[in-house]
Amino acid sequence: MDEYQASLVIRAGAQILLDASRDPRADQGYHQVRSNISEALNLIADALRNFEAGTGIPGHSAEWAADLNRVADDLVA
Repeated sequence: MDEYQASLVIRAGAQILLDASRDPRADQGYHQVRSNISEALNLIADALRNFEAGTGIPGHSAEWAADLNRVADDLVA
C-alpha cells in the first residue's frame, strides 16, 4: 500500500467514525474512542513529518504535526 492508498483508508475511516457518531452506542465507550483518535493523530503527525523530510523542502508540516500532537494530548487529558 502506498501513501495515497493509506490516506484513502484514513479518510474512509473518518467517514465511518462520523457516521457512527450520529448513532453512538453506549457500550463502545467514548473514552476508548478518544484514545484511538489520539493515537491516530500522533501517527498522522509522524507521517507528515516523514513526508516533509522526504521532500527536502521545509514547509508547514512541522507546525501542523505539532498542532495534531497537541490535540491528541488534549483528547486523552
